[in-house]
Amino acid sequence: QVQLVESGGGLVQAGGSLRLSCAGSGRTFSNYEMGWFRQAPGKEREFVAGFTWGDVYYADSVKGRFTFSRDNAKNTVSLQMNSLKPEDTAVYYCAADRSRLRIGKADYWGQGTQVTVSS
Repeated sequence: QVQLVESGGGLVQAGGSLRLSCAGSGRTFSNYEMGWFRQAPGKEREFVAGFTWGDVYYADSVKGRFTFSRDNAKNTVSLQMNSLKPEDTAVYYCAADRSRLRIGKADYWGQGTQVTVSS
């Protein structure tokens, strides 16, 4: 099994930055795709960024603003979020799966961390 814990969320003004981190325990991260999803109130959970299908992918809405990184040796992943917009407000989830992250499926999920961007 894999356990994931997110941190780094909070309240930030539009145009500001936050860095989310995810710490894993259990099986080695290298055996899994790792990434981030988010869910805003009244909306479906959506893929944001992650290492999947052999490369790093980003949702169109965050390209150029968010940067995903992964450290397999430390079992951690992070999401640097710059130029934040109010529409980025959501609960952000760290996720792990063998091969299906890009299509929105994961065997393991973190508890979520709230990101709120004020205008």
